[in-house]
Amino acid sequence: MLTLNSAGTNILAGSFVSAVGESLNELDGREPENEYKRDEFLSKYYRRVSVRVSPTALTGIRTRLHREAARICILVNWNITTMDWNLTTVNWNVPTMDRSFIWEFDILYEHYNRIPLHIRIELALRAFKYIYYPLLAVVGVPVNVVTIVILSRGKCGVSQCVTRYLVAMAAADLLVIILDLILRHIPIVYRRYLYFLFSLPVCNVHAVLVYAATNCSVWFTVTFTFDRFVAICCQKLKTKYCSGKTAAVVLGTVTVMSCLIDIFWYFMLSDAYQQFNNPWFCRIQSRVMISTVWGTIEFLHYILTPCVPFVIIVLLNALTVRHILVSSRARRRLRSPSNVESPRDPEMESRRKSIILLLLISGNFILLWSVYMVHSLWGALRWFDAWQIFLPSYVREFGFMLQLLSCCTNTVIYCVTQTKFREQLKNVGKYPLTLFVKFIKR
Repeated sequence: MLTLNSAGTNILAGSFVSAVGESLNELDGREPENEYKRDEFLSKYYRRVSVRVSPTALTGIRTRLHREAARICILVNWNITTMDWNLTTVNWNVPTMDRSFIWEFDILYEHYNRIPLHIRIELALRAFKYIYYPLLAVVGVPVNVVTIVILSRGKCGVSQCVTRYLVAMAAADLLVIILDLILRHIPIVYRRYLYFLFSLPVCNVHAVLVYAATNCSVWFTVTFTFDRFVAICCQKLKTKYCSGKTAAVVLGTVTVMSCLIDIFWYFMLSDAYQQFNNPWFCRIQSRVMISTVWGTIEFLHYILTPCVPFVIIVLLNALTVRHILVSSRARRRLRSPSNVESPRDPEMESRRKSIILLLLISGNFILLWSVYMVHSLWGALRWFDAWQIFLPSYVREFGFMLQLLSCCTNTVIYCVTQTKFREQLKNVGKYPLTLFVKFIKR
């Protein structure tokens, strides 16, 4: 017997979805003549995804298949009477790929009382993504480009060291929006219109770039947090570490390491795209499904990003806040021994602004990445047979939506916390109008 890792479990359930679509295409809109034919049809695609597995993994796979069966049967307008593959046909000639924003809401409206709660949530999220993802792309690309331009000019009142970290974070977020949102999630949502993109044999290369950009985005946040920790808590090390040159070396090292670490996706995934996230968007090599080595690599990937960054960021922020609280009490005692209200302390004001910026960036990362982290770690632990409880697929999709949102929120944080950044942003907004006025006066 062979034991499937979480990649094998996910791809098996994904194969179920593909098998249904293939079998529906074979029917070509014809309704089975009788119940015997229908049962023969069901057993046909059931055999397509059969694989020898251990009894422990089989329980989890059956659970996932039944859940996928419920979801697929709802989407093609089947009325499920039992969960033992006995299905009553309502309408077989529903094109599986002919879906749109209106279609999702139409299914919700017509079958709301018959659809289970988790299917309602999934359909609602899928309908919402038709609007959410394009809007996020339209906002995210210019916002990050403007942020890079403003910060690169060096007129925002922050040090060269901080500027380089913030520019690197904005650049990484921009790459994630382009590679992950625009070239991955939007084609999956609008696969009816962008199906030609799935014929390009570059999926494993695309996956390496996506995960490398994501790792850079995450670990740039970690390096920025560590830099602020050193600047506030380690005064002796501050002069040596908190410099523009050191920041460039650290950012370059993180970029190179992210690219090298994520090369394994090139060999784990094939060059063919699949039209859904399960949780990957590439077809998996057959040998990977039953490989202990690849299962371990997958688990370590989820530990490295974003579990380890979560722990590091929380720990560094806790130490930084503790140091500021202790030092602020000591400074207040030295400046006002008679408990009389002392004038404003410029040093403490600077530290306060720095800690607000740090906590908002770190908190934004933790909040928007938490759902994705929980789902990824939960799925990876199933490989060790820690539990056979499957989270609904909409949890994964909601995690993707929040993760991508985190690539567009840092600019808002800079506007809230940095006065000079707001001024520069106003100037950038006025610049096209100024050019237009000059052109008219000529």
